[in-house]
Order: sequence, then C-alpha cells, then structure tokens
Amino acid sequence: MWRNNGLPTQFVQDNQSFSTKGVLRGLHFQTGAHAQGKLVRVIYGRVLDIAVDIRPSSSTFGQYEFFELDGLSNTMVYIPPGFAHGFLALEDSVFSYKCTQTYHKPSESGIVWNDHTLNIKWPISNPIISAKDLSLPTFNKIMNQTELVGVSA
Repeated sequence: MWRNNGLPTQFVQDNQSFSTKGVLRGLHFQTGAHAQGKLVRVIYGRVLDIAVDIRPSSSTFGQYEFFELDGLSNTMVYIPPGFAHGFLALEDSVFSYKCTQTYHKPSESGIVWNDHTLNIKWPISNPIISAKDLSLPTFNKIMNQTELVGVSA
C-alpha cells in the first residue's frame, strides 16, 4: 500500500540536470505563490544535497542540513517550499527533481553559496560555480526583502 507520509502526491514539473564532479549549484528557491517543493534524487553518480530553512517564523530559520544522495541507493529527499536548495556534485552526476510548482522566472531567487551568515561547511574550497550563482545575494539581503521570500513556517 502506498503511503505518502504527508508528502505531496501531485508534482507538476520534472527536471533533470547533469553536473561534472566539483560543480556546485544553488542555493535556489522560488518566492510567493510559486514557491516549490522538490522531491530530489540522483539517477547516476553522487551528490551532497543541501536544504536551508528560509522561513522567518520557523524554529530552524537559517539552519541547513546536508543529505548525501547517490544513484545506487535510490534515496530521495523532499525539500519543502520555504527552503533554499542546492547541491555539490561529488562525482559526475545526473540529478533529478520533481516540483510542486512550475518554474516561474519572476519568482526565481537564491542565496550565494558561501554566505558568511549561514556559514555552510561545504567539503570543497574551490567549487565550479556558474556566473549566475556567483552573483546571488547574501542571506541577510534576501531576508531584509521579506516580500520576496513569501514563505512561513
């Protein structure tokens, strides 16, 4: 018997990306009514996945958690709306995620990977990062724009 354990059962968009070893993506999220929940997994390879709680009224606001995912274990992690999400490819990897909302460019946002306030302990000092992700704002700048976040605990 299928049990959803409180997780969404309707996903409206499926995404897949390929990353070479050392690529770091994120920390991404969508705002307001377009905030996405993501069911993530690795089809091939191995990644260090991260979720950062950006819900201002949450008891875990500003905290993060890592999950190691690989193509052999078939482990999945659900990242709820109200969390910034990213990952580091520990090997060449194919990453897959199902989303509860479709991509909406005007609602796209993020936090720079090496934000000093979050102080994330990434296991890499010089990752490969896109110019777009390098230009993401800091956690404090995003949180001072509360209308952008549009999420609650």
